[in-house]
Amino acid sequence: MADLTEPVVVVGLGRFGTALALELISRGTEVLGIDNRPKVVQSLSGRLPHVVTADSTDIEALRQLGVEEFQRAVVAIGTDIQASILTTSLLSELGIPDIWAKAVSDQHRHILTRVGAHKVVAPEHDMGERVAHLLSGRILDYVEVDADFAVVKTTPPREVVGVPLRDSRVRSRWGVTVVAVKPQAPPPGRRPEFSHATPDTVLAYGDLILIVGPVDNVERFAASG
Repeated sequence: MADLTEPVVVVGLGRFGTALALELISRGTEVLGIDNRPKVVQSLSGRLPHVVTADSTDIEALRQLGVEEFQRAVVAIGTDIQASILTTSLLSELGIPDIWAKAVSDQHRHILTRVGAHKVVAPEHDMGERVAHLLSGRILDYVEVDADFAVVKTTPPREVVGVPLRDSRVRSRWGVTVVAVKPQAPPPGRRPEFSHATPDTVLAYGDLILIVGPVDNVERFAASG
């Protein structure tokens, strides 16, 4: 298991890279930020403890910064696709075992994977999909965990309210599983918070629930209320 506090090098300090670096620092992770724009680096010098101006497409520059000593790296370059691909390739050549990279298209994603990225993310595309799901009905939050599998926060439809989950036929009828519940009216003296659902859990109107299942199924369940 990776050490969550193990240092990370973030290459490319646009909006995505900067937000990522600052969030990692807030979680106690040491970050080396790299960008080839002196003005950007200067603007972040008071917020990122370790930030330098360097050309990430120059392997000697990366070596001088000790980048090969990092176990984790994120290539957050978005607009300059050539630099993104070359940087990812050089990080792979330096032997970094865990390389994440940002993609702006499916073709870019494919190339990044081919040149050494272990995980490729597409923030704009993923956020667009997420918002589309949130706009589609009673879905309050949506996280796709695989190509066709998602975790959704929603409220229970009428058919499953007032009966134990074991008797509600949620899985057989909709093909989803209720994994957690946040009651609208918790016991006296307790604040509302999520807890694991059990076969004995009885849902009430207004409860928040987390369900998991294939994308089509969780959407159908959320729309059935």
